[in-house]
Amino acid sequence: MARKKNLSKGRLFGIGDIHGCVDELAAMLTAIAPVKGDTVVFVGDYVDRGPSSRDVLDLMHELRGGEAEYVFLKGNHEDMMLSFLGLPGHYGDSFLFNGGAQTLFSYGFTEESLEKHPGSRIRENIPDDHVEFLKGLATSYYRPPYLFVHAGILPTRQLEEQAVEDMLWIRQDFIFHPHQIDATVVFGHTPMRAVMVDLPYKFGIDTGLVYGGKLSCVEFSEGVLYQVARGSRQAKSQSIEVR
Repeated sequence: MARKKNLSKGRLFGIGDIHGCVDELAAMLTAIAPVKGDTVVFVGDYVDRGPSSRDVLDLMHELRGGEAEYVFLKGNHEDMMLSFLGLPGHYGDSFLFNGGAQTLFSYGFTEESLEKHPGSRIRENIPDDHVEFLKGLATSYYRPPYLFVHAGILPTRQLEEQAVEDMLWIRQDFIFHPHQIDATVVFGHTPMRAVMVDLPYKFGIDTGLVYGGKLSCVEFSEGVLYQVARGSRQAKSQSIEVR
């Protein structure tokens, strides 16, 4: 189920939930400056709630042509968006009420136009490369000793037994219990005031950017935490324990 590790000896980065905050994302990418041999893993939730989801997906599309390896995982918000657009996914009926309206506003839709057209009609006005990006998102990425997923895993199951539903949606059952797999799980989904470090079990990197918090990025090779506060265009860094 998990995408196998890349054998690159470069740096390994994990970036938390973005939710349409493209300026902070751009500042983060400038700060970490990925180069050939590096791997950057995004744990999902690129869209919804924030002001510039379309610009975030444009930037993601551009990154795919860069020298570094970029791994894009699916968040529950991407899954809802796909379902809303009439594509394989779940809970599309909840998309607009969970920040999806802000996403569609970034594509030029208005409240009136959203009321008139179903998701299948709205799909016609979403760029094809954005839809293909969403359809191609992975659910996990394994680079020992780290397993990257969006939300977490069910602690009582081994890796090959995990359900996509849990990897996209789980919260307390994962966060408050140790798991059985031989990996440190790096996850987003549940916003926290600070990065959650619970070694050797888990590493939470959603620090609530869209709610006025910070965008967090951990460089796991050397143990460096980069953060960009909401509204800021500059990243701050500090050492952090990673293993």
